[in-house]
Amino acid sequence: MKETTIVEKERVETESATLIEGLPGLGMIGKIATEYLVKQLGARRIAELYSPHFAYYVLVNKQGSIRLLRSVLHYWKNEKGRNDLIMLTGDSQAQTIEGQYEVAGAILDFAQAKNVKLVVTIGGFRKEVEDEPQILVSATNPVILHKALEAGAKGSPSGNPIVGTAGLLVGLAKLRKMDAICLLVETSGYLSDPRAAKAVLNLLGKMLELDVDLLGLDKEILKSERIEERMKRIEEQRKISAEKRRKMEEEKVSYIS
Repeated sequence: MKETTIVEKERVETESATLIEGLPGLGMIGKIATEYLVKQLGARRIAELYSPHFAYYVLVNKQGSIRLLRSVLHYWKNEKGRNDLIMLTGDSQAQTIEGQYEVAGAILDFAQAKNVKLVVTIGGFRKEVEDEPQILVSATNPVILHKALEAGAKGSPSGNPIVGTAGLLVGLAKLRKMDAICLLVETSGYLSDPRAAKAVLNLLGKMLELDVDLLGLDKEILKSERIEERMKRIEEQRKISAEKRRKMEEEKVSYIS
């Protein structure tokens, strides 16, 4: 394989669609949110993206079968007559600068062929969160930006770099005169963050008028909180042990002198 390739599993025609990108990144927010949306909407897999710019290993399932790293595109037909959804998630982002541009370009080629009018990207913004995570928004169109702000997002700080596919898709979409918006959710980024994923899905529901039950994420949030608490206890015990060792060393030095 010499270049990024998209293999269509099912051909669909859309008059107007929204592309939602949620690849692995800080806190795995985009991946969690997009996979949950795919499951809740019952979206169909329509294409797979393969690239030589993904990491050079394969994945092995429980039965021993292997497959290449990939991104997957799912499709949901909006029966209410509003925009259909094409949702992109996957195993990895491209590992090189050139690869990031090539993969983003292939995604947008596919999106334009499916009459995508709006590109939505989801990522994380590193910050310690005490209460509910805030969502920072930037967009190519002031009308769409205002809609996100009305739904509860905050404007992204000036000069804030958006690294990876979440940023490149928005920038390249603008060159193609496609509307695009990036949603970055605050997260510590140390663990998978389903709370941040729920926050961004709640915002997307308001923006795109989607009726999606988010209660299923509460179990994952509770599990994540338990893991975080366990890690905090381990870290506290480590600090106590380190302090004890330090005092013992000081006592040894005092005794010798």
